[in-house]
Amino acid sequence: MNQVKITLQNIGRRFNRDWIFKGVDYTFIQGESYAILGPNGSGKSTLLQVLNGSLAPSTGTIQFLRNNSPIDVEQVFNSLSLAAPYLELIEEFTLTEIIDFHFKFKNYLPGLDNTAVIDLLGMQSSKNKMIHYFSSGMKQRLKLALAFCSDTQMLMLDEPTSNLDAQGVDWYLSLAQQYAENRLTIICSNQLHEYDFCNHQLNIADYKK
Repeated sequence: MNQVKITLQNIGRRFNRDWIFKGVDYTFIQGESYAILGPNGSGKSTLLQVLNGSLAPSTGTIQFLRNNSPIDVEQVFNSLSLAAPYLELIEEFTLTEIIDFHFKFKNYLPGLDNTAVIDLLGMQSSKNKMIHYFSSGMKQRLKLALAFCSDTQMLMLDEPTSNLDAQGVDWYLSLAQQYAENRLTIICSNQLHEYDFCNHQLNIADYKK
């Protein structure tokens, strides 16, 4: 199997003089699911940004490996999907257009296409509606669907059920059941229902100075 792994050695990140976390030694392996836990403002999203290569650690070493061969940090994004509250959608696009745009950069999972993603979202009546007119819950569903339906080895989700109602939470859990298997899945959360299915837990409080 073409396996991906992320290895952290003594990773730390600080903001000005304050350490957000320090001394993280951990290995994330494809086929496993991980929850990064901690209260709001504890540094979960910062650690996730280090793990997806968009933020360099202040100290320590991070290695991205495929079959134990290094992946250049600038190429890591090709292998991952991300959904997070701070990710912006292009609001001038319609639903159909934004799905087409996203999948210019990622491949669909086998068997999926634009129509299948819209069906999965249950948004057939909104396919020509601009994202600008979507509710916050619809936007969150869209972010999740784009991440789950991309053919990537790594799946990273930050607060995945923010802005979702109870029905939306159930929908998210069904997506996780269908599409998270065999990937390296990392979920930042402080709500049990978001990460209850994860095999491993990393508590950011354990790495405070």
